[in-house]
Amino acid sequence: MTHYVESSGLPADVYSAKCPTREVLDHIAGKWTVLIVDALAERTLRYTELRRRIEGISQKMLTQTLRQLEADGFVTRTAYPTVPPQVEYTLTPLGHSLRSPIAALREWVEAHINDIERARQSR
Repeated sequence: MTHYVESSGLPADVYSAKCPTREVLDHIAGKWTVLIVDALAERTLRYTELRRRIEGISQKMLTQTLRQLEADGFVTRTAYPTVPPQVEYTLTPLGHSLRSPIAALREWVEAHINDIERARQSR
């Protein structure tokens, strides 16, 4: 079944440089996006909880990635007027639709890491 981009009427085609699907693929294929979506699949998390959960992510990259996920409609940001401010992130229904493919990718990497490391060592 061919899908079409509503804004242009053209077929959705990630192999086409001009298709907006390419930009979305770039967003969701990034390691930080994969880790954030996978972490939020468990439950709603505060910013600080996400930062603790995802070791190695800088504050700048976490903020930038969350903003992009929010702009693309995958994440909802809720700010509470407390001191200090409390901000929570949760997956939208669209974000939840990414759960299975991202979990499958994570599980595949975890299951095949030894094969990959052996291949790297044999070079």
